[in-house]
Amino acid sequence: MCVVGGINNYTAALQDSSSSYNRTESLLFLAHFLGDVHQPMHCGRTADLGGNTILVTSYSTAKTNLHKVWDDKVIQKALRKFYKDDLSTMIDAIKLNLTENWSTEENQWAACSTQTTTCADRYAEESAELSCPAYVGVEQYSNLEDEYFFSAMPVVEKRIAQGGVRLAAILNRIFSGENNSRLQSL
Repeated sequence: MCVVGGINNYTAALQDSSSSYNRTESLLFLAHFLGDVHQPMHCGRTADLGGNTILVTSYSTAKTNLHKVWDDKVIQKALRKFYKDDLSTMIDAIKLNLTENWSTEENQWAACSTQTTTCADRYAEESAELSCPAYVGVEQYSNLEDEYFFSAMPVVEKRIAQGGVRLAAILNRIFSGENNSRLQSL
């Protein structure tokens, strides 16, 4: 099943107290798939499996593929270079961006009023658009260094923030008001 279908199915399962899905597993899968749909290469070119078949190196040493660069290499590089390997400092920086640089966008991220597609479709479309620049200048066996990583890092950090805001909004919609008793059953 595709990530969009997974998000829609697990959201529906959490909204339906009579669903046969395990509620804890549904919550875990929803969080996982929501993270996946915000990683641009998960919605990249199907011909190369979202960058999985494009072999690259980073800084002339680490052999990997383009998909893995976006899954974790950009984050690892940012952690080392800007956050002194301290994940909590990186999280604090993303939170600061939420309250300062992205504060005017946050409500738009959480809102989901679409007539023709689901919210998950919209998130996937955003990632597909963001994946296009990820391929620019990258060929089989390219060596990716600072220029590539520094252009990817702001995208990765913003997508992490968007995924978190959107997960919170989805969970608030599922478990708010009359649905509070559902949260206790998880």
